[in-house]
This record gives sequence, C-alpha cells and structure tokens, in this order.
Amino acid sequence: MMQFLERLTVAIAYVTAFALVLLVILVVFDASARYLFSAGSTALQELEWHLFDVVILLSIAYTLRSNAHVRVDILYDKFAPKTQLVIQFVTILFFILPLSGLIVYIGYDFVHLSYVQNEASSDPGGLPYRWIVKALMPLAFVLLILQALKELHITLTKWKNL
Repeated sequence: MMQFLERLTVAIAYVTAFALVLLVILVVFDASARYLFSAGSTALQELEWHLFDVVILLSIAYTLRSNAHVRVDILYDKFAPKTQLVIQFVTILFFILPLSGLIVYIGYDFVHLSYVQNEASSDPGGLPYRWIVKALMPLAFVLLILQALKELHITLTKWKNL
C-alpha cells in the first residue's frame, strides 16, 4: 500500500508539473495576444485559473511528502529529533487529518451542487462544466489524507527506532 501511495503521489506531481508548463505557455500566449494584437479570450483566462487550481491543489500531497510545507523552520530545526517527531505527529493527527476530512465532507456537496446545476462560467465565452475544477478540491484533500496517513506511519516508525 505504501508503495502504491508513493507512486500515486509522484505520478500526480508529474501531472502538476505538466500543468504548470501548460499554464506558463498559456499565460505567455494570452498576454502576448492581448498586448500585441489586442485580442483576448475569456475562456483562455479562465483556463489559466483552472490550471492554476490543478497545480496548487494537486501539489499539496507532494509538498507534504517532500517535507516542503509551511512551518516555522527557525524553531523546528533547533528541536531535538524526538520533539520534531512529536510535533509532526500532533500536526498530522490534530490539524491535517481533521481539516482535510472536513474539506472532503463539505467539498462533496459543493461539487455535487455544481454538477446538478450544470454550473458554468457567468462570463460570455467562459468555460462550461465548472464542477470539474471544483472536484479538484475534495480530490486534493483525499490525496492529502492518504499522504498524511503515510507520513504518520513513517513518524511512528521513526519514533520506535529512537
């Protein structure tokens, strides 16, 4: 199971890296078209936001895996390894998992309502099927829950080996 989670997290990281490359190309194209040719597209601008959502939301689990998440490293790095493991354990158990579970729980209804209403952009020329990008939110936090459980297992294993 751990190997599967590792491969899944890395595969999704590659998807987000590809989405980031597409986002950069799209922004350059859109800005060039707008400023050089006075031609813009609402759909392209919305696609930029959607790709930005893909990059940010689907990168959360990989960020936790890589230990690159936001933390007060100035203090954390000075703590003893046991203290760091306690902080890691408490953070995962009491912050990451409950918050992620809440977002998945609320996000399901959020996506379902968007799907049922066939929500689309309110701008003329905007993108349809807004529920697809909204579905990234609960999906991202399901992936974060899986990665957090893996990190919790790693933390407990390290604790036993101290």
